[in-house]
Amino acid sequence: MFAKGHSAPEVACRLGVARQVAYRWQNAWQQGGQTALASKGPAGPKPKLTVKQTQQVVKALLAGPAAQGYQTALWTLPRVAALIKELTGVAYHPGHVWRLLGASGFSCQRPERRAIERDEQAIARWKREAWPALKKGAPATPNHCLY
Repeated sequence: MFAKGHSAPEVACRLGVARQVAYRWQNAWQQGGQTALASKGPAGPKPKLTVKQTQQVVKALLAGPAAQGYQTALWTLPRVAALIKELTGVAYHPGHVWRLLGASGFSCQRPERRAIERDEQAIARWKREAWPALKKGAPATPNHCLY
């Protein structure tokens, strides 16, 4: 756009960025041409795990905690951190493991605690029959003295 004679404010408006950013781009373009505007890659430190190591961890996670020797079928952040350390030799703090999981497509889920004696059919019947009757029995007008 700069090569076509567009000004920095016009570039900022068309691309939806701040004018300061467009001026910075214009200065870079004037000094180094189009190559100066090329992306320099993602900011921040390089990942500790390679793509192959990440795939190895994901495969182990999908196999489940029981396949790794845990008695419960629940992945926790400390367990995942220990798994990563065991498989790859790379240590991660459990508090940062969630970022790796999110980047790999996993989401944070908390298991529902349900009683062993829970009867789904009885609950559905209660919701269908008893709950509407209770809702209809509510008083139509409030019992407030200022009403």
